Amino acid sequence: MTVTTVAAYAAPTPKAPLERTTVPRRPVGEHDVLIDIKFAGICHSDIHQAREGWGKGIFPMVPGHEIAGIVAEVGPGVTKFAVGDRVGVGCMVDSCRECDNCKAGLEQYCANGNTGTYNALDKQGEPTYGGYSTHIVVDENYTLRIPEGIGLDVAAPLLCAGITTYSPLAHWNAGPGKKVAIVGLGGLGHMGVKIAHAMGADVTVLSQSLRKQEDGLKLGADHYYATSDPKTFDELRGTLDLIVSTVSAPLPLDSYLSLLKTDGAMINVGAPEEPVSLNLFSVIGGRKTLAGSGIGGIRETQEMLDFCAEHGLGAEIEVIPADRINEAYERVLSSDVRYRFVIDTATI
Repeated sequence: MTVTTVAAYAAPTPKAPLERTTVPRRPVGEHDVLIDIKFAGICHSDIHQAREGWGKGIFPMVPGHEIAGIVAEVGPGVTKFAVGDRVGVGCMVDSCRECDNCKAGLEQYCANGNTGTYNALDKQGEPTYGGYSTHIVVDENYTLRIPEGIGLDVAAPLLCAGITTYSPLAHWNAGPGKKVAIVGLGGLGHMGVKIAHAMGADVTVLSQSLRKQEDGLKLGADHYYATSDPKTFDELRGTLDLIVSTVSAPLPLDSYLSLLKTDGAMINVGAPEEPVSLNLFSVIGGRKTLAGSGIGGIRETQEMLDFCAEHGLGAEIEVIPADRINEAYERVLSSDVRYRFVIDTATI
């Protein structure tokens, strides 16, 4: 494959509706794989970036870092994949490969900055374009194998929503005997519930209302509380080992930290566009931890995919044609999806 153009949906300018267009893809290099994209999840972070909620973007922007497809071509030096393999691509497509973090399998925390699947510049200075397209060329070392037993459509969101929740749950040792709360039952939160339950933890959902309680319990939650009810914070005070917040809106952190036991931890994987405030006595009293977690490295992401296959986990999805992407964005912002939109890229 020489340099070519592929069909895609892009935001031409900040905050503009996405529209059908074409974007270039590089030739398949020595260690590259060409992926025929079958499905691409819509992540809330796609909206943040396309609308410059997290800062200046690179336009035109083709979002999408929850990619599932089939290998269509491999470079001559590729050893990990063959034509016909089921593969995925997550939030990054490269990193420096030389820093301590990269060498430790923590490419997501590359000291020199990893290369995002979209809204980034690659090592040649060219913009990266994401999964809202028909094909993508990715280095084999940043490509994941999707195990048999997981449909490509329900696997696509695992490449962000799955690993973003799996990583902190694994790092902070969620499992039997641990009381874990997931804040927010959305695209990330519903996978956090499924994964924490499969790890053997006692799982609580903390949501604004009880509107999704039935869903939460079916997904694996043991308990479900409305944070709009002040009694929730009184009843749960000092009872939780781990809280994973998946919401992208500012929270009253002091109230949530009060729910932790001594040595408990609250991990933020959602990133609000606005600053948040904190009284440090909320962490000092009780030797509590307030932390953040990004995605996972390549090794951990593969571990997550294998874990999900072993436990029969996939995302709860609504598959849409590409011409409904803009409608889907508005529905995500109004929490009108259960629980992840996935684009059928055959419609691009």
